[in-house]
Amino acid sequence: MFTIHMGIPEMEQFWNDLQSRTESGTASKSELRLFKQIGNALKHLADDPKYPGLHSHDIDALTGRYQTKVWCSYLQNKTPSAGRLYWVYGPDKNDITIIAIEPHPDDKSSSYEKIILSRFNEIDTRENGIKYK
Repeated sequence: MFTIHMGIPEMEQFWNDLQSRTESGTASKSELRLFKQIGNALKHLADDPKYPGLHSHDIDALTGRYQTKVWCSYLQNKTPSAGRLYWVYGPDKNDITIIAIEPHPDDKSSSYEKIILSRFNEIDTRENGIKYK
């Protein structure tokens, strides 16, 4: 079982805003759908990063840029611009940090350069952990 963290500042802010809108009832239908998709993916990721439906694989172009192995997992499949979770192991053992959520790149040769990656090494695991059981 892994503890899921959101990278800082981008992913943490994105997740907190989406969660707040969902809980307050102000989220749009597409935001509610995205919240559910992310939640399902995070549960599978926490249980088993190699869960078949996630299709997790490493991305060499981002690994070189980020200085640690960056993984990509499916949020959606068979939809235009299907969403992807980008993540790393850490900051501690049994931790996974989500560093980006982006649409699937159309042109893999240069699209990964456009992805903004959150930091993960400064996370306070006592406050930012999301545990799924």
